[in-house]
Amino acid sequence: MNEREAVEFLKGILNIYSPSGEEGPLARYLAESLEKRGLRAYVDDVGNVIAAFSRPIPDEPELIFLGHIDTVPGFIPVREEGGKIFGRGAADAKGPIAAFLVAMLRVKPEIPIVFVGAVGEEAESIGAKYAIPRFKPKNAVVGEPGQWEGITLGYKGRLIIRYNLSKPKAHTAAPSPTAPEEAFLFWQELKAWAEGFNQARSPFERVDICLTEICSQNEAFSSSVEMGLELRLPPGLEPSALTTTALSLAKGATLEFSGEEKAFVAQRNNPLVRAFLRAIRAEGGTPRFKLKSGTSDMNLAGPAWQCPILAYGPGDSSLDHTPWEHIEVEDYLKAVKVWERVLTLLSGGGNEALD
Repeated sequence: MNEREAVEFLKGILNIYSPSGEEGPLARYLAESLEKRGLRAYVDDVGNVIAAFSRPIPDEPELIFLGHIDTVPGFIPVREEGGKIFGRGAADAKGPIAAFLVAMLRVKPEIPIVFVGAVGEEAESIGAKYAIPRFKPKNAVVGEPGQWEGITLGYKGRLIIRYNLSKPKAHTAAPSPTAPEEAFLFWQELKAWAEGFNQARSPFERVDICLTEICSQNEAFSSSVEMGLELRLPPGLEPSALTTTALSLAKGATLEFSGEEKAFVAQRNNPLVRAFLRAIRAEGGTPRFKLKSGTSDMNLAGPAWQCPILAYGPGDSSLDHTPWEHIEVEDYLKAVKVWERVLTLLSGGGNEALD
């Protein structure tokens, strides 16, 4: 697969719209495409694409690549313009998936390497939760954007809060707060708590709070408000601690919690990391370690697999979920080259060849 074919391969999977819950057409396309190129590939019971050159597919591979084939909603017409490829998922995370698969097809590694294209990462990670206990890899890479010179070692945790409050309607001149006012007060108090917690802490050590949506409604005899919040949690702060804090501020509102993933930071002194350092430098790059404020399937896979793990892939993560999501063609093709070198190092004799 030459460079133009590699670009067209990425554009092909970008053209198949696959928001969370609607990944089926892309999963089938990938499985059929990889089968035609010599891999053993299938779609598992929850919709993940599983593929490897090995037959049968090993459950204890030398390396597993865990990417996600779903995207957030919002189709972006696919186009190549000014050295960029635009499309939903170009960065998050079809670009990283395509870069790995192109390299794998070029190298055809002889050691057991497994590709997992997981569903639902942008929702509740149903794909990763199903696949993770079914494999026990020696090394793992999560496909997420960090640009071709970046090696991501950590992600913050996450807690999603759904706030609901309904109360009898009162005259606007009455002294008691309305339901929307109480919701706003909850938001202010939770934000103030976070600001106090964040004092003198680095960005990765802070709690980040985002108000994602708020909706109020007035009926004849009642007033109600519904609010969505998303919190990103630093290492050492358990989601349960935040649920306790939030409940103490709720004042009669109902809170529903989801997400509840802990932060995760991987080790950097291991053969897998050194392989990427070597490969990036060989391509003329300057490797950069990254800690991300978001959350990924690495938060689930890292603690479960207990092996060398990192996240890698082309694409600028600041473009994730935006209406102008795109990937630089050069970034994408450089990442393919880095992956080729890493897979070649692995194929040269396993971890011992990476020391």
